[in-house]
Amino acid sequence: PARYFDTKTTEPISFFLSGLEELLSWQPNSNDEFNVSAVPLAKRQPPLQSRRPRTLVCHDMRGGYLEDRFIQGSATRNPYVFYHWRYIDIFVYFSHHTVTIPPVVWTNAAHRNSVPVLGTFITEWTDGEKLCEAFLAGGEEAYGAVAKQLARIAQHYRFDGWLVNIENKLSAAAVGNLPLFLRDLTARVHSAVPGGLVIWYDSVLKDGTLRWQNELNDENRMFFDACDGLFTNYNWKEVQLERTQRLAGPRQNDIYVGVDVFARGDVIGGGFDTNKSLRLIRQYGLSTAIFAPGWVYEHLGKENFLQNENRFWGSLAEYLPTHSICTLPLTTSFSLGMGNTTFLDGKDEESGPWYDLSAQDIQPLYPEQQGTLNTSCCLQDAWCGGSSLQLQGTIPPGEERVAVRLFSLQMPAPPKLFVTLLYKLEGPQPDDFTVALEVTTWDSGICFEGNPTSLPEPNGRYHPRFLPAPPPGLAKLLAACHRGSHGWTSRCYELELQDCSLRDLSLIVSRQQPSLQETSFTCLLGEVRVLDTASVAASPVQVQGVTASQLWWQ
Repeated sequence: PARYFDTKTTEPISFFLSGLEELLSWQPNSNDEFNVSAVPLAKRQPPLQSRRPRTLVCHDMRGGYLEDRFIQGSATRNPYVFYHWRYIDIFVYFSHHTVTIPPVVWTNAAHRNSVPVLGTFITEWTDGEKLCEAFLAGGEEAYGAVAKQLARIAQHYRFDGWLVNIENKLSAAAVGNLPLFLRDLTARVHSAVPGGLVIWYDSVLKDGTLRWQNELNDENRMFFDACDGLFTNYNWKEVQLERTQRLAGPRQNDIYVGVDVFARGDVIGGGFDTNKSLRLIRQYGLSTAIFAPGWVYEHLGKENFLQNENRFWGSLAEYLPTHSICTLPLTTSFSLGMGNTTFLDGKDEESGPWYDLSAQDIQPLYPEQQGTLNTSCCLQDAWCGGSSLQLQGTIPPGEERVAVRLFSLQMPAPPKLFVTLLYKLEGPQPDDFTVALEVTTWDSGICFEGNPTSLPEPNGRYHPRFLPAPPPGLAKLLAACHRGSHGWTSRCYELELQDCSLRDLSLIVSRQQPSLQETSFTCLLGEVRVLDTASVAASPVQVQGVTASQLWWQ
């Protein structure tokens, strides 16, 4: 069927639903199993519901369902990717179809990086009016059926909820039932999807007129009260932020103040000035909804996209609270889910562009220090996948080393950790430097390394012990310890900790010789793994009951 498979290639594709009839008649179907997310939402710290301002990204690009609709990837050159997951809390996939089911590749990539994904339920123009009249004015049975289907769809495809956007005027009967519909939908999503969310877009008012308020006020408050959050329109002024904060009270983090990166209309910021909007929003302790950050790709072009993307998110970083990884194993090759070549074990296995966000790895922080450090993605060389992480920087005169924070962690340290690293030093004199990993722990009087007679490290900084060869029981898994090839160096480390809580994983680049000169370095990271020895040694669960269906020979 054309909804599930591309008519030209027969490959499985992601899809949307148009109109009320398609929504109400939707049933799970064996053809759409490709669309079910295979990656559970990874845990994070602090949890999403913590009392701190959040960051929502609303992705709206040329109508949606572009090359990202191909569930098993495509040969797309210079595609759009998003990878600053550590800096955001919620991802919304937006299009103008009635029911936007997020393409599963986005759900997989976001979930791997601890970010929930929302689809969009939208009605607009006169067709939207008719649609709303049909299900809202019809009473509890009619709007209950829509709420039930939306919750079932999120549960079936394993995404995390809905942005609801009613952009048309409503009759008195329809608007009277709207808060009841939102309450019903929110309750059903919460019970069907762990951690599920329903967010309302600032559009119609309590009397049914369509008038964007750019704030929370008495005209739209009953919709906010009926769900998990309000996404405001973009044309706000500072006085509206102040009023919104006052009215929201303890729920100020549930207000997502809209920022249109394309800067349409009378707005503050946008483009590379988006930080101006964020500075104001955060002054009032409010969350933000960054709309169409694909501006970087659409407006500035595909050519220097990765460079421009790092510049854009780097300019916002001070206003974006990050979240930490809180489960092991942590293993990543830094792949973006795209490339110009496919690498395996440092070797160029297959030339040619590819794009598959489901293959995107866990993403690190992308620290920038003006003039001394730049973190970026390198497509020209990688250990595995399509890209490696490139660190370029300088060690200042008189200093011996520079530390690059790759991951923030927040979890109890297991008694014994294995850490593996694959890297490549580039530049005129790579032998002038050494590379190592550093693990920091949260300050605590009871945290010790190894045996209890050793003293606690100052600032909780630990340098894992270098292992020339992996322990016998782990030799197979840690073959990486001496499998460096194609110019990549492989390192394996062990760290024993007692009563500690992990905080950061950093890369340390040091000079071999002290120097009064500033020294520049370039280091590619191909793979990092942090493993709990106990669980690595345990044998993996056996897969059972494998079936194959729909075999087509070509």
